[in-house]
Amino acid sequence: MDNVVFRSFKQGDYETACKWWEWWWKGETGIEKEILPNDENCYVIEHEGIPVFMGFLFLGGNAPIGYLTWIVSNPDYKGPNRKKLMRLFITNTEFKAKQQGVKFMFTVCGDKYLRQTHKDLRWFVDESRPSYEAFKYI
Repeated sequence: MDNVVFRSFKQGDYETACKWWEWWWKGETGIEKEILPNDENCYVIEHEGIPVFMGFLFLGGNAPIGYLTWIVSNPDYKGPNRKKLMRLFITNTEFKAKQQGVKFMFTVCGDKYLRQTHKDLRWFVDESRPSYEAFKYI
């Protein structure tokens, strides 16, 4: 796929994530910046300069564990490659986590598309729980 960039946060990305959360969460405010990991572990995937997905990787301090959370998408992006970009976002985040020594990742994916994407990427998704927890050894 051409013109795709996967990167860490830069100035203005947090504010964009908050706007997206507010849209998806029907007016609820976003996650406070102080609660999020440092910008190097906050990720964005863009297509043709347009941010499409963002998410946050928390690293375990005493164990090689990563928690990918609060994935949010651009509600205005309707491109036909949206699902491919979601897959790329997750696989690129897995790669970045592995580079940092992570061997086990987990997430919570209540959205049906996000849940299916994790399944397609060989994450184990526990559908017996209402939060749809998912994990993968990388």
